[in-house]
Amino acid sequence: MNSLIETDLETARGRAVVMQPGEGPSWWQPMPANGHAEPKLVPADTGFGALSMGYQTIPPGGRVRPHSHGDQVELQICFRGRGHVVADGERHRVVPGTACFLGPDVKHEIVNESGDEDLVMMWLISPAGLEDFFRAIGRARTPGEPAPPPFERPADVVAVERGLGMNDTTASGR
Repeated sequence: MNSLIETDLETARGRAVVMQPGEGPSWWQPMPANGHAEPKLVPADTGFGALSMGYQTIPPGGRVRPHSHGDQVELQICFRGRGHVVADGERHRVVPGTACFLGPDVKHEIVNESGDEDLVMMWLISPAGLEDFFRAIGRARTPGEPAPPPFERPADVVAVERGLGMNDTTASGR
């Protein structure tokens, strides 16, 4: 077995973490995604750096711009709403229950096509790190507060993405 995973397993051995709705950090996300991200199970809490998990809520008309993860595998599951994911150029419908496996270097984007309903996706990424991205580009959110006006991504967003292992992104978002 990989020594990093073995070390993580020993660190996490005997540890249980249960996060309730509204617990943990939440980050408003900049345009074009808007909405918010809620990392739930992260290494700082679990002791297990091999993965992290959370939810991303994309409001009507919002989208996660095209990107890929150089050394990470991402799983996504749709819980609410409808839209589509484009994975390596192929468009797939997304409805509650849709599950996506996105291997390293698979360029993907998520679009909420609804005019009136949030698209809520659960993400699981291995190794962990997506939670750091949401914190780096987001603004702290208190669950239940009204959404802020749409705001721009940080000017150095591409450098932030590269520093966290994301590829296939541009400052323009296309």
